[in-house]
Amino acid sequence: MSCEYPQTKSQPHFFLIFNFQLIKMFSDELEKISWEETTKAIYSKTDADVRRALGKKEHLDVNDFMALISPAATPYLEVMARLSQKYTMERFGKTISMFVPLYITNSCTNSCVYCGFHISNPMKRTILTEEEIINEYKAIKRLAPFENLLLVTGENPAAAGVPYIARALDLAKPYFSNLQIEVMPLKAEEYKELTHHGLNGVICFQETYNKESYECLHPTGPKHDYAYHTEAMDRAMEGGIDDVGIGVLFGLELYRYEFAGLLMHAEHLESVFGVGPHTISVPRIRHADDIDPSAFDNGIDDDTFAKIVACIRVAVPYTGMIVSTRESQESRERVLSLGVSQISGGSSTSVGGYYEKKAEEDNSAQFDVSDNRTLDEIVKWLMDLGYVPSFCTACYREGRTGDRFMSLCKSGQIQNCCLPNALMTLKEYLIDYAAPKTKEIGEKLILEEIKSIPKEKIQEIVRKNLVEIEKGNRDFRF
Repeated sequence: MSCEYPQTKSQPHFFLIFNFQLIKMFSDELEKISWEETTKAIYSKTDADVRRALGKKEHLDVNDFMALISPAATPYLEVMARLSQKYTMERFGKTISMFVPLYITNSCTNSCVYCGFHISNPMKRTILTEEEIINEYKAIKRLAPFENLLLVTGENPAAAGVPYIARALDLAKPYFSNLQIEVMPLKAEEYKELTHHGLNGVICFQETYNKESYECLHPTGPKHDYAYHTEAMDRAMEGGIDDVGIGVLFGLELYRYEFAGLLMHAEHLESVFGVGPHTISVPRIRHADDIDPSAFDNGIDDDTFAKIVACIRVAVPYTGMIVSTRESQESRERVLSLGVSQISGGSSTSVGGYYEKKAEEDNSAQFDVSDNRTLDEIVKWLMDLGYVPSFCTACYREGRTGDRFMSLCKSGQIQNCCLPNALMTLKEYLIDYAAPKTKEIGEKLILEEIKSIPKEKIQEIVRKNLVEIEKGNRDFRF
């Protein structure tokens, strides 16, 4: 990839806001960036700065974020790994939430140079019909008791805009209880409208926080508007969405800059709206149709990827972290204990793909999947590692979102909800979907993990509900 501005390793660009002042839109804050001063600040962090950041259990500030990702933190990587594991167990325990993405169109008017959907790619373009969408929903429900659905689109507002997304949400409500979207940035009133169609959450990746890089990577199309894209989470929250997810595509810019950008974005949302992002995603650039990731200069290796995950967990202990099937089994296994709380499995990144597998010549994938195992293989793998796969959406159904979820998480009370609900939804999966060996492993895991539920009364209720599930009853939750 070539751009008009230099991308040499000797001229890093990092992100910091000095003299932080509360400004409503995050794009306004980004206008205050001083690249030269930021670079000096990150590289000037000392051993004492790192130790001070690691000594804080919460309320880390910008300088702490910079210290954690600075070269001075290199001797503390093992310490950060242990701390991230500790925070993960305290807040999320052994539960790993399972979600499923569904691409309903790859029609796109953008020219993002790293994405298989870019407008110049001659791939086949598809916009699923209502009948096709329902077929995909039914096919997903035949895989597992999925309740977390993420609807994904390209950006073509004229052909697949808000009315199309609203209809897809309406059609999903009989099948799923937690509906999220990863679509083009919308207006606040459009997000508000979609809440009336069942929308619970919004995920929007900034891709990169470096404005020069961003505009170079998105040369044409509506996504070229850096400020409008950067303000998407502000508008989503103004529209009544208190479950938002942020992320960057690691490999587009130097990772220290992107880490700082992510954490400052999270801090901004909490300062303005009283709650930060529900999730942070950490995708790395991957091969796709017409896209070669080696053309990008800033790719990160597995060691750096693990360091980023650990640093994010230490910096924002209460935020969920997502690692998708972009990552290989080996990579996902390495970072699970460092802070990951949600993963996908058996996913399709083509349009549809669950009801009917796509032929090679009809490839419509946004990127290549690195973890191609079946869902049952991933569920078994998680349990072999001691984790509890969860298909639960009780918090959404009971209104425990936004600041209410964060309050439970910070107090540790969430463990009286998450683990019991995870065990009961896992039991449903084992009875209705699992292979015999997966079921055998899962039954033993459930019996063991019930003992980890903090309150004995809840343990007793879970045991009774598990018996009811064996009898064919479903949908128990706390």
